[in-house]
This record gives sequence, structure tokens and C-alpha cells, in this order.
Amino acid sequence: MEISGRVSKGSRMDQIYIPKNRSGLAIGSYVVIKPVIEPKFGDKPCLYNLQYLEPIKLEIIKRVMGLIDDYVENVIITGSFLNKGFNFGDLDVLLITNERVNGLNIENKLYSDLGIKTHLIIINSKSFVGGLESDPLFEMMLSRCVSKKRLILNPKRKIDYRLLDLHLLKSKALIDNFDVLSGDEKYYLTRNMIAIALFLQNKKIGVDIVDKKITRIFGLKSIGLIKKNTLNKSDFLSQYKKEYNNLFNKILGGIQNGAKQE
Repeated sequence: MEISGRVSKGSRMDQIYIPKNRSGLAIGSYVVIKPVIEPKFGDKPCLYNLQYLEPIKLEIIKRVMGLIDDYVENVIITGSFLNKGFNFGDLDVLLITNERVNGLNIENKLYSDLGIKTHLIIINSKSFVGGLESDPLFEMMLSRCVSKKRLILNPKRKIDYRLLDLHLLKSKALIDNFDVLSGDEKYYLTRNMIAIALFLQNKKIGVDIVDKKITRIFGLKSIGLIKKNTLNKSDFLSQYKKEYNNLFNKILGGIQNGAKQE
């Protein structure tokens, strides 16, 4: 026996109502719930700074966007999944919504359907705009992405020196732990520092832009030298400390000037 019903929103749990007059499906019976129509995503996703995306990845993205509930304002895919090839750890998904949503349930649903682990970030629309305006790492994350609805990525920057100080502190780990860090970790910490520097200079931020800046500052033939952990330690660390200290002093000066004005 099959009965069609509609999912209704409840105060604590959502529910499905079925008629009392039915044969079979007695109270206490175990049943399987599945959609009558498989989730679909009709509109073409919006691609930003992506010259090529493998067809199978595009289909996965469409599936993700089709599976996530309609009350989410926007769905954005970002991170290493968008790099060429299939060398990625998980799927980075940013949900913009002003509703309360259960992130764990969404991650489990996506993993059950796609077999891919998901790193879910849930943020409201106000925080999304604030992040674009004041957080260089947030801006870089969105410099290359795929979204369900069109994005306006032209924020008016607001410098929060205390936030930049917290971000820069992460990059100090490379100086203190150079010998034990992996190539990918060194790359991430270096990219973090250079993105902050570009933000303070009011320059555009993006993965490719930051990578080019890194190779020029450190005199590298390619970013691969960092990722493969084949750097000349003394040369790289010497330049890294110089860049870090200059940036730290700028941020510290901004914090102190802000405190004086208050």
C-alpha cells in the first residue's frame, strides 16, 4: 500500500499526516518515507571565476542544491572541490539562511545521497554581508565559487584590525613550527598572511591572485614548491618573518590608533 502526504512544519518536529481510513499501515508499523518526485535543480548554477568545471562535479552541485530545503536563501559551493581533478577531501557548502536549520541532518542527508562528506557553514544574510566587508579570508573563499542564486560580490571594505590580528596570529605557527608542518599547512598559513596584506592595501583578493603574489614575494617558480614541502628553509623563513613582522606592525598600529580615537 502507498499513501501520498505532504510534510508539514511542526513546532518541535515536522510531520506527515495520513488518513485514518486506510487498509494496512496500522499504528506502530514501520514505513519508508521518500519523495514522490526526486529533488531537482532546474536553474543553471552561477559560476564565479571558474573557467572549467568537470561535468560530473556540476551534476553533484546541482544535486546538492536540489536536496537542500527551499527556505535556505542561497547555497554556495566553494573550496578544493572546485579545483581541477578529483583530489579533494570534502565538499564545502555555505548556506545563507535566516531560519534555524539542523546542519547535522543536512550533512547526513547529503552523505547518504551522494557518498561525499560535507563541511557545512550556516550563516545569516547580515553576517554574510559583514564577512564580505571585513574578512579577507571570507572574501577569498568566495572569490571562486558556485551559487544557486546570483551573488553581488562587490563589498565596501571595512577594516577591523582586531579581526585581522586574530587571523594573522594563525600564520605565526609557520615560524614556530616550520619543521613539523606539512606542505599544505605551510601553503595555507602563507596564503592567509598574504590575503590579509592585500586586504589592507585595498587590493582584490582571490586564490590565483594570492598565489601569484606569494611566488613573487618569495621568489618561487611555483606554488607547488610550498605544497610539496621542498622549500629552502632559511631563505623562505627569512622573507616570511620580514613579511609577517611588517604586517603585524601595521595591524598593531591600526589597533592602537583605534583605541586612541575611542
